[in-house]
Amino acid sequence: MTTLLSAEIDTVEELTERCDRCGAAAKLEVVLNTGGDLAFCGHHANRHRADIARVASRIRIEDGFSWPSK
Repeated sequence: MTTLLSAEIDTVEELTERCDRCGAAAKLEVVLNTGGDLAFCGHHANRHRADIARVASRIRIEDGFSWPSK
């Protein structure tokens, strides 16, 4: 049996990273279950939200960015 745990989600005042997909300002940073991390702009965070929620152990969201994790 596989148990899926929900990622820990934190809101931070500001993110300084750039999106790993397109280079735009990051609105969401993800720490992966397997190690490593990724950053996403708002567009890519929303586009890949199901995958992000599935593989993340921790998610940091910039204050003011609305991101539905489900």
